Amino acid sequence: MDERALTEFFSTLDRAFFLNGPYKALADCDAPLPIGYEQTISQPSLVLEMTRLLSPEKDSRVLEIGTGSGFQTALLAEFSARVYTVERVSALARKAEKRLTQLGYDNIVFLIADGSAGWQEYAPFDRIIVTAAAGKKPLALIGQLAPSGRMIVPVGPPSVQDLLLITRDERGTLSERSLGQVRFVEMVGEYGWNDSR
Repeated sequence: MDERALTEFFSTLDRAFFLNGPYKALADCDAPLPIGYEQTISQPSLVLEMTRLLSPEKDSRVLEIGTGSGFQTALLAEFSARVYTVERVSALARKAEKRLTQLGYDNIVFLIADGSAGWQEYAPFDRIIVTAAAGKKPLALIGQLAPSGRMIVPVGPPSVQDLLLITRDERGTLSERSLGQVRFVEMVGEYGWNDSR
């Protein structure tokens, strides 16, 4: 992807638009902020870095697990052909859809569901990004990654997780590497912390 274009677009994306009430005033802080329902909007620098590492292309079909506020979704939609985004909290999903529609995006498909199973109906995906922490590698999602695909997912216990880049080559062989340590809210469902013991 064009990293310069990504950085330039990111600098124009108003994070306050994706926040509620008093948190709008904190939009410029490079820190996660509450968005309700025990969920957060990630710190801007991490959102930018995860998008850069995911490296979507103009023809990419992207699966996003955890729509949240829609901030990350907007970045993906700007640089991808189509984004399939899954959010389990219906109120958050509806707010995000309204915001993204207001911004003019018509290449996003929304689903209110437990994202741990991915979205088999539209699989495989060229890119998959998970914005909640899995207690173990989410095999159902990895199985929906297309050849030459890239996936970003935080994996580990509640205290701290490894941000993993999982890739599948043209022959279907998987590889992974850790990109550093992060801390996300729990990915509820089969791959949540309670189900990883």
